[in-house]
Amino acid sequence: MALPSINPADYESQLAAKLAQFKGSFAPFGLPEPDVFRSAPLHFRQRTEFRIWHEGDELHYAMFDPDEPKRPVLMETFPVAAESICALMPRLKAALKRQPELRRKIFQVNFLSTLSGDMLVTLIYHRKLEAEWEVAARALATELGVAIIGRSLKQKIVLERDWVIEELEVDGRRLRYQQFEGAFSQPNAGVSSKMLGWASVQANSQAAGLAGDMLELYCGNGNFTVALAPHFGKVLATEMSKPSVKAAHYNLDANGISNVTMVRMASDEISAALARVRPFNRMKDVDLDSYAFNTLFVDPPRSGLDAPTVDLARGFERILYISCNPQTLRENVEALQGTHAIAAAAVFDQFPYTHHLECGLLLVRR
Repeated sequence: MALPSINPADYESQLAAKLAQFKGSFAPFGLPEPDVFRSAPLHFRQRTEFRIWHEGDELHYAMFDPDEPKRPVLMETFPVAAESICALMPRLKAALKRQPELRRKIFQVNFLSTLSGDMLVTLIYHRKLEAEWEVAARALATELGVAIIGRSLKQKIVLERDWVIEELEVDGRRLRYQQFEGAFSQPNAGVSSKMLGWASVQANSQAAGLAGDMLELYCGNGNFTVALAPHFGKVLATEMSKPSVKAAHYNLDANGISNVTMVRMASDEISAALARVRPFNRMKDVDLDSYAFNTLFVDPPRSGLDAPTVDLARGFERILYISCNPQTLRENVEALQGTHAIAAAAVFDQFPYTHHLECGLLLVRR
């Protein structure tokens, strides 16, 4: 697949095509009219990665077309990147060109920015980084007003911190999130806010007047956990990634969320724990009998829910499902057709100018 053509004039037609495909795919399951959440047509990505292409004394930012992987596509700016990234790109390149210690054998630059103005830059090299690099990098961080990390094979130098703080407005609340370098975070923060808002509306409308708790699988850094927890009595959230669990604990504390218990477990393990198949040491301080689960929230990887997790889902009154892959979502919905119907739907255009479409469904027991 070639690099996408970025033309704001094409935005609505491309989104319409993705929406039509989504609606057609889920029509056999009685799909209600989905809510549609658009992206800004430009400057919507908060994280980007560029190769650095050396051409004599010149440096270029570059990407590679999958159809022509040996031909770099050189660029001076990247119109889908956040405005803060676009503004920093020429300043960083000029600084690298001036400083031989910083430019020598550099081959990649990663940017992680936030709507709240935080910025982290990772410089990646084909050589070991010595003390001289750190001195030059600290001067660069001061000059540009950003946090900097240096990476090479089996080496990571964190000059100040390896995370940024994002702040998002959701339902009148200002939510604060720590996002680690190298860990997953939603790249389109504007659409991420809309996803959190839609999920909160579904959780609130379904849980209103009901005493119930929520089980969340694949909670990551607590992105949805922070937004949804106030709508439930208690929440049990699971995640396997250590950096994500660390960030989730920070995010829960930073947002004053006290009704969430985090456990580092895979989805098949929590299924076994809830079925009392066998005890888990990581669950020894969790009283499962104290939970009255009525809602399952999942935001799984592209592979969707595996068979044991689908079996687990059948036991819940409501399943709130966020998906980055409509195909595996459709397979899971088909598997759940005997017990659950679609009550609400949404599409979130996280990735304009690509075929990717984020989507959400609320499934309720028949």
